[in-house]
Amino acid sequence: MPQNTFKKALSVGRPPNVVQNFPNSDALIVSGKVIDRAMIQKGGAMTIAANGRNIFIIEGALRAAQKANAAIIIEIARSEATYCPTTLWNIARRVDYLCNKLNITIPVAVHADHYFMKKWDDVAEAKAEIPSLFDTGVTSIALDASHMTDDLNLLANIEVSPSIPSWAGYETEIGEIKGSFGLSTPVEATYLCQGLNAHGLCPDWIALNNGTTHGIEASGTGIQVDLTTEVHKALAPYGTSGAQHGTSGNDSARLAEIAAHTHTTKANVATALQMISWGVRVNDFGNAIMTEDGRFDKVPGEGVDDAIWDEMVAYADAHKMSGGDYKKLNLPFERRWQGQGKAVRERMAGAVKDFVHHLLVDVFNAADTAPIAYELLIKAGSHDLGPKVQPFEDVAEWTEEKIKARAAQINTDKGPKGDFDD
Repeated sequence: MPQNTFKKALSVGRPPNVVQNFPNSDALIVSGKVIDRAMIQKGGAMTIAANGRNIFIIEGALRAAQKANAAIIIEIARSEATYCPTTLWNIARRVDYLCNKLNITIPVAVHADHYFMKKWDDVAEAKAEIPSLFDTGVTSIALDASHMTDDLNLLANIEVSPSIPSWAGYETEIGEIKGSFGLSTPVEATYLCQGLNAHGLCPDWIALNNGTTHGIEASGTGIQVDLTTEVHKALAPYGTSGAQHGTSGNDSARLAEIAAHTHTTKANVATALQMISWGVRVNDFGNAIMTEDGRFDKVPGEGVDDAIWDEMVAYADAHKMSGGDYKKLNLPFERRWQGQGKAVRERMAGAVKDFVHHLLVDVFNAADTAPIAYELLIKAGSHDLGPKVQPFEDVAEWTEEKIKARAAQINTDKGPKGDFDD
């Protein structure tokens, strides 16, 4: 793609909050809408939403996307911000810094993932806090009120939506991610998107419980492609694409099937990237391979320095961390990782780059979506691509009273209660 095309996209494509935070930047940080539309236009494509738990993951994912000429998303979940050095308030700054340092020219959306509201009292906090995320350069957000009942999920999305800029990427969610329990249905998904449409809202993505789990998936059937296809078909009139959560733990063949046969354009990958950056052995599913004594199998000479890995293990043991709880090592140890020699830092980011590049090119079909995004921005002459579908539902049929009455008619299995955070 000619350099002048990139420059044209850069001149119009950066949202006002990005321009304000990074006025002299050459990083093409864009709305999540741009990334979604680029995947749709290519067809049968989805891109990685890389959870940047540490700076080496962000660097590796950006370098992979640049090599693949692919538009991507860098994200962090609200809960991850409590145990990672990357937070909802510094992620845009980290992305901008690395894009300029590495001469990254592909379009990148910065996504606040799983902004959860577990009870109605959380809605007021969300309305107050979400504008501060966009003040720092975030360009996309996932409102996750899936812990609540269907009616409160819908009402929470409606109530909080004025806090999200109209140009920004917007994701919603039904069904907590519980593996094979409480699988989402077309009825629930249609109810949510129909009600949002009536109130003038068009989510770019919807996340489902379609059979996968967050973290390290040791068992289960994984993503149910047929179920996902059925739900997406029901949502076609509402213009909402799929967001695939819990991608780690599903093999390449299944992920390729999701990209090719559903309307999924965004695939979250977190745990696998973390383990790869550390040098932990993983299989094609992205699952960490354990030793006979139940430990992570760190490959000598790969990822973090072997001596620092020993420190990490000792720290985890002292704090009674095991399995998925190893994610809590990101915050106390990133300083140590950044203090390693250049060759070690390079192999950490390089391992992530190789893994992500394989996903983008060989599995997700996202290669060469960057030029598509450039053209979308240039054609629009703006950072704001607008909604995919205009409102057509009757808002009078979606008052709070009628929302609650409609929800009462939905009789689906929500699965067991419990802690199902990312």
